Amino acid sequence: MKAVICKAYGDYHDLVLEEVPDPVPGPGEVVIDVKAAALNFPDVLLVQGLYQMKPDLPFTPGAECAGIISAVGEGVQNFKIGDAVIAYTRYGAFAQKVLAPEAALVLLPRDMPFDAGASLTTTYATSYYALKQRARLQSGETLVVLGAAGGVGLAAVELGKAMGARVIAAASTDEKLALAREHGADDGINYEREDLKAAIKAATGGQGADVIYDPVGGRYSEPAFRAIGWNGRHLVIGFAAGEIPKIPLNLPLLKTASIVGVFWGAWAMREPKAYARNMAEILDFYKTGKIRVAVTARFSLEDFLRGFDALAKRQATGKLVLCPA
Repeated sequence: MKAVICKAYGDYHDLVLEEVPDPVPGPGEVVIDVKAAALNFPDVLLVQGLYQMKPDLPFTPGAECAGIISAVGEGVQNFKIGDAVIAYTRYGAFAQKVLAPEAALVLLPRDMPFDAGASLTTTYATSYYALKQRARLQSGETLVVLGAAGGVGLAAVELGKAMGARVIAAASTDEKLALAREHGADDGINYEREDLKAAIKAATGGQGADVIYDPVGGRYSEPAFRAIGWNGRHLVIGFAAGEIPKIPLNLPLLKTASIVGVFWGAWAMREPKAYARNMAEILDFYKTGKIRVAVTARFSLEDFLRGFDALAKRQATGKLVLCPA
């Protein structure tokens, strides 16, 4: 089979596409013939050696996919050969076949395309865990989403609306804000043109945001946090802007606000039953039309570098997907 291979941590341009042996399932594992695998910004960090985990070299990146089970290991009870599934793999999905543990699988709904299914776990599951378990977002609260047109940001916009929040999208261009509004955002802030703190204050009638969803970091985090409301929660998702911000600790004190870390992948591995419940609820949102997965670009496996370029240069909106088959 063909797979994208990382042989040394560093520049993602050094990744190569090679023929490698087909995987063989061990106990509790399945082999999936990958029909679609979604690209995410953590894939870039993983290859650079800058992510929270470092797989042993060489490895294949790719944290999520959808496809058809082609082999089943001993002890697998709930899935069989021929099942169409969604899988959270952590890495390995940018290939024609991938191993996945049974606990990381959910059945793909019959009416869901493979590329939409491949786009659910990292973005929607991260955002739902952040809003539900970490922020405890309540209906009627105000949610500000930074990077609102990216993969996790757009998922947070949709999920925030599905959970009954008022959603204010913040992004770097008017085109990105228009996309966020198409997916349910009530208001928009162009933080390249507007003062972010002042704009959040104005949009909330001076009360500040109840929850800030922040996958961007860099120079955007502190002004957003300075506009947080009393008892507000600032969700730390990631640092797409590149720089990890340093927020003065007197700021959460003054608002009795919380800075809340979100490491969904580790939580999903530690609490598989809670992860499965969240995924079932996300799939219900999809079936009832409350979320619409925005797959904006598809690439062949041979063209994987174009997808990495779009992520690394912050040119992507919605979800980018590799289609090995």
